[in-house]
Amino acid sequence: MSSGAREREKVFVERCKGANGLDKVVLREVRGSSAEVYLYGGQVTSWKNEYGEELLFVSSKATFKSPKAIRGGIPICFPQFGSHGSLEQHGFARNRFWSIDHDPPPFPTNSGNKAFIDLILKPSEEDSKIWSHRYEFRLRVTLGPGGDLMLTSRIRNTNTDGKSFTFTFAYNTYLFVTDISEVRVEGLETLDYLDNLKGRERFTEQGDAITFESEVDKIYLSTPTKIAILDHERKRTFVLRKDGLPDAVVWNPWDKKAKAISDFGDDEYKHMLCVEAACVEKPITLKPGEEWRGRQELSAVPSSYCSGQLDPRKVMQGG
Repeated sequence: MSSGAREREKVFVERCKGANGLDKVVLREVRGSSAEVYLYGGQVTSWKNEYGEELLFVSSKATFKSPKAIRGGIPICFPQFGSHGSLEQHGFARNRFWSIDHDPPPFPTNSGNKAFIDLILKPSEEDSKIWSHRYEFRLRVTLGPGGDLMLTSRIRNTNTDGKSFTFTFAYNTYLFVTDISEVRVEGLETLDYLDNLKGRERFTEQGDAITFESEVDKIYLSTPTKIAILDHERKRTFVLRKDGLPDAVVWNPWDKKAKAISDFGDDEYKHMLCVEAACVEKPITLKPGEEWRGRQELSAVPSSYCSGQLDPRKVMQGG
């Protein structure tokens, strides 16, 4: 590769050091949008639009230090979501060191995106003691020319003993919002959900858009492939599109819980909302040699108005 080509590549993908000297990759697009991915956790910690505005929430108290997961951005929950299972909360992928995958298997849709990075996680000997399966977890993080952020996970069972394995999964996306009391979520109305605050009891959501005035921790089931999160104050709408991930987790700790979380500021709940593309209710089982794929795409667009209210219809129908 010529030095000119290398320089061009570096514009789109740059390896450097982040907090506490941890390795990170910065993705940039020509119009000015950017994303940052830490090899620790294979975790996106920043996603900025072309104006340099941060779209993801990371706590000011986040510890960028093993073994604690980074509080904010997009932690990956694998092979267990939450505390339902024998592993630590949300599994171990989010506090392992991933490697850059220099030779990933081809993607069926390899469009002209230049700002992307391929990461891979394989089990260590330590991991084998707590979860005795062999796997290859490949993650591609892509920043599209229009500033969209795409995460594609490919998980393959590489067991040589003939054993299948089962897992649950989530992209634990922390969105930055201006004021949680002025946020609405569209696309989950009338759906069934499991309420984590009530022992995972099953309820049905009412017909209105979801708004926030207290702690929420719900797993919505059989959700559409597109969900809109409307930040009224900022006149911005996040659109989350997903594939292979039937569930959607919605979480905000509110004031009391926020105070109890050591790596979370007391008032930071006002400026974040987790909306997580997930597969929780019906775990995924892979036989040896089988591969599962789950992807999410995030975009941020200006909100439309209709009779003084945000009009999600244009957002939900577009694309």
